[in-house]
Amino acid sequence: MDIKTIVLAAGKGTRMKSALPKVLHCIAGKPMLQWVVESVSSFKGETVVVCGHGAELVKDQLAQPSLKWVEQTEQLGTGHAVQQTIQLIDDADKVLILYGDVPLIETETLRTLLQQVNKNTMGLLTVNLDDPTGYGRILRENKKVQRIVEHKDANETERAVNEVNTGILAVTGSSLKKWLSQLENDNAQEEYYLTDIIEMAVNDGVDVKTVQPKSEFEVKGVNARKELNELERYYQRKNAESLMEQGVTLADANRIDVRGKLVLTGSDIFIDSNVIFEGTVILGEGVNIGSNCVIRDAQIANNVTIKSHCVLEDCEVSDDSVIGPFARLRPGAELDENVRIGNFVEVKKSKVGQGSKINHLSYIGDADIGKNVNIGAGTITCNYDGVNKFKTIIEDNVFIGSDTQLVAPVTIAKGATIGAGTTLTKNAPEEELTLSRAKQLTLKGWKKPVKE
Repeated sequence: MDIKTIVLAAGKGTRMKSALPKVLHCIAGKPMLQWVVESVSSFKGETVVVCGHGAELVKDQLAQPSLKWVEQTEQLGTGHAVQQTIQLIDDADKVLILYGDVPLIETETLRTLLQQVNKNTMGLLTVNLDDPTGYGRILRENKKVQRIVEHKDANETERAVNEVNTGILAVTGSSLKKWLSQLENDNAQEEYYLTDIIEMAVNDGVDVKTVQPKSEFEVKGVNARKELNELERYYQRKNAESLMEQGVTLADANRIDVRGKLVLTGSDIFIDSNVIFEGTVILGEGVNIGSNCVIRDAQIANNVTIKSHCVLEDCEVSDDSVIGPFARLRPGAELDENVRIGNFVEVKKSKVGQGSKINHLSYIGDADIGKNVNIGAGTITCNYDGVNKFKTIIEDNVFIGSDTQLVAPVTIAKGATIGAGTTLTKNAPEEELTLSRAKQLTLKGWKKPVKE
């Protein structure tokens, strides 16, 4: 039996006060709808997204060939939204219904819910809330679910019930299609409520089995930016606790953001406050990261120190290297062991060999740098002529003086020294001093100008 997942994502999200469709607002750097789609990615079957407001933008953002799209041109309730998918539902399917603005639902919770489904039973995800205001209440007799009443339609006794409907349910395709055809909009909202199928199931002798999530945040929906922030902070705090369990020391567990995947290959890692990880970041043993760093799609090996206010993107840093403070490694930067990249140094699409140092105020782009090279302050590889990019090659044991421009393509042979202030336009031979300077003059008798 295949699983047919239907994700309802048609709402405008008026309370978000945004031109962006609600389901594209992000938790940990990822659209809410993508979180939901990924929660069922391991299931065998098809995922159908019901879109509406901003449909084309939603499709563009989640351009996945495995998804099927159905458009709900009029928003007439959750039941009406699911009715739009009826031609895609087979009788033999197990149908799972999710919501694009409920992003943190766990796969294991859904797996348990699906286990409740057969021809005589259906699964319903409920949660007990201290304050159930606004939610549909679960009404039971002899502990068995009988129906759901929406908050606006509930009387005082019914509103006192604190077990509420999450909207997430699982049912056989044949039953769902039958009940969808019987939905009516005779309620305060004049909408077709999907929740009405619960009472239909009971009337047909189908037992409604309930499952509850481990945390209410799994089923918490987002209608406003305040709720979006609540889910963001919950997710980040949960991540922080997991990191600490794996041997990471956090200066402040409330001030770390993981917007992707953080992979640890060792322990005794220290992360200072306000560090942001994006994409996939791999951290080795004994890594020390200073405050206010942004690290994206990077591999950081053992015993690396990244000082404060550094930005690393799509780069590799080998053992025992030190970066920063205020350094930037751009895509394609590869640092060998024991490399030093200092303050206000930018490295792009370059390899820096073992033991080499670029300590101050330099730009290194499209370069291959050998071992034990010392690059002085203010050095620039002039790699771009306005149209094409060219390579700078610096061999082992080279010393480059301060305020030097290396006009690519150029090669500096091993052991060479480049004098401070040089503009190098030709290859420099090994073990020699190469420099270019204008003759120094002193004008005797020169008078400083005086303000009139």
